[in-house]
Amino acid sequence: MANAQPPVANPAVVGLAGFGLTTLILQIHNLGLCGLGPVIACGLIFGGLAQFIAGFQEFKAGNNFGYSAFVSYGAFWISLSIIFLFNKYDIYKSSVTDIGYFLVVWTLYTSIMWVSAMRVHGAMASTFTLLLAGFILLDLAHFGYPAMNKVAAYVLILCALNAWYMMAHVIFMQVFGRDVLPVGKPWIEPNPAPQAEQTQAQQA
Repeated sequence: MANAQPPVANPAVVGLAGFGLTTLILQIHNLGLCGLGPVIACGLIFGGLAQFIAGFQEFKAGNNFGYSAFVSYGAFWISLSIIFLFNKYDIYKSSVTDIGYFLVVWTLYTSIMWVSAMRVHGAMASTFTLLLAGFILLDLAHFGYPAMNKVAAYVLILCALNAWYMMAHVIFMQVFGRDVLPVGKPWIEPNPAPQAEQTQAQQA
């Protein structure tokens, strides 16, 4: 009899934690409550490196969605931190419009992930809906509507808390042995027809 494989931890608990915390500290900065120092530190280490590690663990698990999301948003945080550092030290300075275009391309990427998130579960769909809305508001803020920065901050705070809710869902599920924090049904339900056809083909 083969030895039972030891249980493997879910890398999403680190990826979601890093994403949520770094998003939260950036919005606290955008609301004028703290400086850039904590944002850069978290962006490089927790939002960046930790998400990278989580993403590559998702790769090993064969989860394309988690792999793409954690590695990509980890790269986002590292890139944004480098932009802040470059601006601070007058190296390849980025204007408000430059950062705006940076945010626009990330908005486009997020829109693809948003569609995919609707097939995962309700909490994932709501998190990416808030993230996409936040990116769009930040785009507007960088192209002539600076007041949208504050609106985006509140939307993205909700997004960060949603990410932490999913993190807590996974942790509590293991700790308590039951679904303490349900994540809800997918917004786009899988189509059962292809599955039924596949079953009939196998039975033929």
